[in-house]
Amino acid sequence: MSQYMMIYKGVATDMSDMSPEEGAAVMAKWATWMEKVGAGLVDVGTPFGPGSSLVDDGTSGTAVSLTGYSIVEADDMAAAQALADGHPYLSEGKGDYAIDIFELMPVPFEA
Repeated sequence: MSQYMMIYKGVATDMSDMSPEEGAAVMAKWATWMEKVGAGLVDVGTPFGPGSSLVDDGTSGTAVSLTGYSIVEADDMAAAQALADGHPYLSEGKGDYAIDIFELMPVPFEA
């Protein structure tokens, strides 16, 4: 099996801006998704804080709106995409959020 990184894109609402009830509802959605994925969830990940972008010409700028990641294990890309079914990050349905999925490849010079 391969590992896949799910990168969460979009400007997420800060949990501190939510009421305790809203925060609990969000966390319940995550718990449901994590239970569904089960052993396929290798690393639940973590939210991202503020970031910056360093450019190869020595300049810096604003990083794109990435809000976190998770790592899952699946047989192939289609199976990894299927693990995103019911993911709370995709529950709003307005097109403001996306999950990019990348296969984690071995480093070529590692044994």
